[in-house]
Amino acid sequence: MTAINAHSMTDTYELANGVKIPVIGFGTWQSSPEDAYQSVKWALDAGYRHIDTAATYDNEQAVGRAIRDAGVPRDQLFVTTKLWNEQRNSYDDVLRAFQDSLTRLGLDYIDLYLIHWPEPAAHHQDWQHLNAETWRAMEHIFHLGKARAIGVSNFLPKHLKALAKTAKTAPMVNQIFLNPYSPQPDVVQYNRDHGMLNEAYSPLGTGELLKSETVAAVAKKHGKSPAQVLIRWSLEQGFLPLPKSVHQDYIKANADVFDFELDADDHQQLAAMAGKGRQRQDPTTFDFSKPIPFLH
Repeated sequence: MTAINAHSMTDTYELANGVKIPVIGFGTWQSSPEDAYQSVKWALDAGYRHIDTAATYDNEQAVGRAIRDAGVPRDQLFVTTKLWNEQRNSYDDVLRAFQDSLTRLGLDYIDLYLIHWPEPAAHHQDWQHLNAETWRAMEHIFHLGKARAIGVSNFLPKHLKALAKTAKTAPMVNQIFLNPYSPQPDVVQYNRDHGMLNEAYSPLGTGELLKSETVAAVAKKHGKSPAQVLIRWSLEQGFLPLPKSVHQDYIKANADVFDFELDADDHQQLAAMAGKGRQRQDPTTFDFSKPIPFLH
């Protein structure tokens, strides 16, 4: 089904390999272990069934504990984690890193495993080889059934084209910085043309869009919050948004987006915001050895 027809948090997209993924995920970036534990419990209580974390967030263990304590059956959950740059200097490194994530989460399998970043600063000269070897290990994990789906994050078409030269299994997801400020139409279309779901991290523009007068006006028109409008916009674009909050009321409100639709004028106003706020980092030049202004 398409997200525009979704009626609840348990409705799904279908990935290229037939795996179903809930249409909204709960993000945990920048959540301390304590906040991650409590917010994931609140999210699961509010009906979220899709939880997104990453090795570099340093909260996988807390996320796993929250999942166990919430008591939701494992087969009703969809859990994503990601492989970080320093964990993938070799094929064997990737296998070890994946097992470490499984151990920290306390799970027997991951629903979606992603390469977090396409071009680490230390590998600007050999990123194609690095990605090919990383992906070969990811394919092994996938074929063992330890990850139900595999994909990438922050990849541009140039990275995806290079990966396709050696990949035997195509990525099923590309998780990217995606919101009205940064709609990334070229990347979005490339993903669609090649069977990848567009996952939208920072769908609220890391909070910047919540201050927008345009978004506030659309929200007032529909009797909704700015966050709800932005999440709804993402769904109506066919994206899978990953909103994050550590406040119980906001977590619940962010799930309440299935009882209204944006009209053509709303979409026109939101489209006019493209390029006016924070944009994605360029993985071909960004150096993670320097201070990180944001990372999903």
